[in-house]
Amino acid sequence: MTVWIACIKQPSRPSSMSRGTQEAATPQTETRMQQTAARRPTRSCFTAQSVLGLETCMHLTCTNMSLAAIDAALEQAHASGCHNILALRGDPPRGQPSTASSSESGSSGGGNGSSDGDCNFKFAAQLVRYIRSKYGNHFAIGVAGYPEGDGEQADQRLLLQHLKEKVECGADFIITQMFYDVDNFLRWVHGLREVGVTVPIIPGIMPISTYAAFLRRCSWCGVRVPDNFLQRLAPVSDDDELVREIGTQLVVDMCRRLLESGVVSHLHLYTMNLERPPLVILERLGLLPEASAEQSIDTFTNEPPAVVPWRRSLNPQRRNEEVRPIFWKSRPYSYVARTSQWAADEFPNGRFGDSSSPAFGDLDLCGSTLLRQSAQRSLELWAMPSSIRDVAMLVVAYLQGELRCLPWSDTPVSSEVDVIRRQLIALNEQQLIVTINSQPQVNGLRSNVKGFGWGPSDGYVYQKQYLEFLLPRARFERLQQELSKTNETTSSLTYLAADSHGGWWSNQPDGAKATAVTWGVFPGREVLQPTIVEKISFLAWRDEFYRILQDWRDIFVHASPDGDQCDNGSAQRENPSAKLMQLMIDDYVLVNLIDNDFVSVDDKIFELLMKI
Repeated sequence: MTVWIACIKQPSRPSSMSRGTQEAATPQTETRMQQTAARRPTRSCFTAQSVLGLETCMHLTCTNMSLAAIDAALEQAHASGCHNILALRGDPPRGQPSTASSSESGSSGGGNGSSDGDCNFKFAAQLVRYIRSKYGNHFAIGVAGYPEGDGEQADQRLLLQHLKEKVECGADFIITQMFYDVDNFLRWVHGLREVGVTVPIIPGIMPISTYAAFLRRCSWCGVRVPDNFLQRLAPVSDDDELVREIGTQLVVDMCRRLLESGVVSHLHLYTMNLERPPLVILERLGLLPEASAEQSIDTFTNEPPAVVPWRRSLNPQRRNEEVRPIFWKSRPYSYVARTSQWAADEFPNGRFGDSSSPAFGDLDLCGSTLLRQSAQRSLELWAMPSSIRDVAMLVVAYLQGELRCLPWSDTPVSSEVDVIRRQLIALNEQQLIVTINSQPQVNGLRSNVKGFGWGPSDGYVYQKQYLEFLLPRARFERLQQELSKTNETTSSLTYLAADSHGGWWSNQPDGAKATAVTWGVFPGREVLQPTIVEKISFLAWRDEFYRILQDWRDIFVHASPDGDQCDNGSAQRENPSAKLMQLMIDDYVLVNLIDNDFVSVDDKIFELLMKI
């Protein structure tokens, strides 16, 4: 049983919320989701649990799913640290016959699957029983509830009995279909309590974005619309902004009634992949959690907060992970994927130790392409650069916040870059280098300083200035010459460099240990060193970086000069963008520089690069 379910069962539990995301339902997306039904939820769970450190509830349906696919999804959810499953019957794609003879509800019947491996589950209750029989209490299992009926069974009393049966098969909580009639919901909950259902019931809340979408969803789900909703929304139906404002307030008032009723203490918001509407609702309800560095215990996991400058993974295999190489700072998904096969005791904790073991996983663990954007989206974001200046100006746009990602950076630029933003922009604008990753020097800032701090608020944090960049091979030779000189500028600088042909260079001695570039000092703890630079990790990152450029080049090979995708790749192989990417792969060196003098206020890295 998860801590979350135990907490929301407590009468004094404060109001809380969860959020759901999904792909919009169309005939095309329904077919695609059916074809990838076993992969999509587990991939999402892996990303949320292992990369983002977010507690997840995986949706699992049994309609048209083989028993092997169900088992694979459950095994992967278990391995990723997921503790929550929403067990649903599901619907068949449009135009295909249903494998179920009734609705989501229904008799649980018999078996757990046929002898040939095909799943013969017809009802969610069977799926619940199967999960419980295989995994005991590892998963908190949720099921769907329909306060206004499910469209297939008109007898509400029979629906209540079917829902009770799902609970008796092992369900721990109920999440409802969307609704707007609070009085009807409260009567429905009362009916469930009367038939003996005691598990938490979580109302599903659908924000209102446009009038047409509001009516369409209500019609599709058979949801009754209260008169006061229509009276407020219909007169402004042509004004989307007013519909959102009035609709949001109506939903907020509805949520307040639910929470004040004492019947529920948790809300589940259907986001429909829109970030702003649910956030506004939560803000007006006062349910947005406030980040507090003073917090000594995570109220969800009942464990001390992570003392690392990234979101702690919830994957149990990574529980003791305390150190990461800086190279993947802006590509956390890729790093977690490439280390997903490490055993729990192989993750560095404290200091990096022997960097040669364990080995980084193959790049195929990251998926078929290392670019996190589709080909079409890549062209929309980054167009078709035909010169190094074009690439450098993409980096400038990223540094200025005009772009939220780059081929090698999945996350927006962090606020800590503010103190070196001017220098980074100058280096790119003057085409001296193409910057890839960076962090400024920090000397003993309080750990609660926004943009730089991490961990408990009563500590101090430190950073060495770090810069990673691409530059032409000829200019790299000039950089090496400057670094070989012993003077005030270069004496504290160390570097690692590598190219796509397997070459690598460094001014550090053979066998040099990892260099900590971020560390923190906190009362009652050893000095923590969560971010490092070292050779083995850098060479693994080198391979990944040049593969990213190859994947980017491949998009241009199949694109026409105006940016449209083209099937005739051979006719486009000479386009300038593809040739530019190949030039960068063949003739550019990937370099990182560290200024080990974290006390100095001089920007020695910038001063050095301006000379070459």
